[in-house]
Amino acid sequence: MSQPKAHLLYVEDDESLSFVTRDHLEIYGFKVTHCADGVSAEAAIEQPKENYDCCILDIMLPGTDGFQLAEKIRARDQHLPILFLTAKSLKEDRLHGLRIGADDYITKPFSVEELILRVEVFLRRNRIQPATPVFDPGRIGQYHLELTKLRLRHTLTENERRLTRREADLLHLLSQNRNQILERGIILERLWGKNDYFLGRSLDVFISRLRKYLQEDDRLIIENIHGIGFCFQVPE
Repeated sequence: MSQPKAHLLYVEDDESLSFVTRDHLEIYGFKVTHCADGVSAEAAIEQPKENYDCCILDIMLPGTDGFQLAEKIRARDQHLPILFLTAKSLKEDRLHGLRIGADDYITKPFSVEELILRVEVFLRRNRIQPATPVFDPGRIGQYHLELTKLRLRHTLTENERRLTRREADLLHLLSQNRNQILERGIILERLWGKNDYFLGRSLDVFISRLRKYLQEDDRLIIENIHGIGFCFQVPE
């Protein structure tokens, strides 16, 4: 039997639904810790030996509800993906969940296949985020990227360019993953929210723009890895 792909915390009080969903997740290869209420989920989160890769939370739970549980998870870990499973479809509930740190919602009834795809997206996004970068992603060769101010400045000539939000986010993502191959699909899912052909063409346009913006430092190369993605070559 293959090793589990990731460890999921699954919190659902519906016995039949949780049995079927957990069974499918485990068949797919995930390690699943299931809790039937918020209190036992809190205890599972606090276990020092357990590291979770994604949390799947029902909202309507006995005791501690899903919103309260999500707040406690966020107090411990700002980056752990949280996906709500909910029968509630009110806009106010969705907004409240997003405000307290949820990453996404699936409304019941849902397909397990969709749930698995959503979880896979979160896991891919997390794998490209270094926990403790050994470099400053804002320092890019002879350039400095001010992500919050959307400014790219050449440190020698002091030439400065204003970037769009998408341009700045793309350059930051490439810089975070410098000198390694970054898959096209991961870039599209991270910045556009989905991976399709037309968004791929938009990505190529943005890559061309960034190459022009960085041309004052000829050591910086955004290499196209055919059929896979890009490698942003930045001198150490």
